[in-house]
Amino acid sequence: MKLIRTIHTAYGFIVFSILFLIFFFLFLFPIAFPSQFKWVGIFNRWWARVLFPLCLLPYKVECRASLSRKSQYIFCPNHFSYLDIPVMGLNPVNTVFVGKNDMEHIPLFGFMYRKLHITVNRSSLKSRMNTIIRSMQAIDEGKSLVIFPEGGVLTENPPQMIQFKDGAFRISIEKQIPIVPVTIPFNWIILSDRTPLRLHAGRVYVIFHAPVSPAGYTLDTIEEYKKEVYMVIDTELKRYATR
Repeated sequence: MKLIRTIHTAYGFIVFSILFLIFFFLFLFPIAFPSQFKWVGIFNRWWARVLFPLCLLPYKVECRASLSRKSQYIFCPNHFSYLDIPVMGLNPVNTVFVGKNDMEHIPLFGFMYRKLHITVNRSSLKSRMNTIIRSMQAIDEGKSLVIFPEGGVLTENPPQMIQFKDGAFRISIEKQIPIVPVTIPFNWIILSDRTPLRLHAGRVYVIFHAPVSPAGYTLDTIEEYKKEVYMVIDTELKRYATR
């Protein structure tokens, strides 16, 4: 089985790399014309819809509420696997990512990621504050965001999430943009955060829950807001963990 998984992992990496080289030239369009940022989400969706079938990973997207592409949201998924990033490309709403700057150092991919998305060095207070400012500017420009509220793949006991960080919720409250909780229940099994990384057979499943409005919350009650969103995702994770 290890040999099969190793072959599957190598095959998946090759597919990902080839598709990236193809889509890289498409991403040059919104890089050259920032006002056309909607194409970032469109190209990510095309990429994900091709990537998973070619990697022999069937996928399912479930929306528990109607999400308008004309509205703005902040999407907050649980984060247990590197697979979560391409899975969020299946988002029906066009978005940009707010994430760690680790990927900036990857040739070509880092250039694309840095130009199209918002990166943060979590070890730097200045960088974290600048990311909040840039995220609010992105909201003002009409963009929707994907923010992993755990701050990275940090849990030691998936599917148990760690405590959420404030960033996404602060932006939501100050800009009055609803948060969409997102549950990704199986990625930690399909591609666990262990060395060596190995793909396992399985179905990619992502659930977009109903938006949670920031109305009634303030920065003084941000912990209550975080708890409400946390419970939506955690309840769903526990439901699938018992199957």
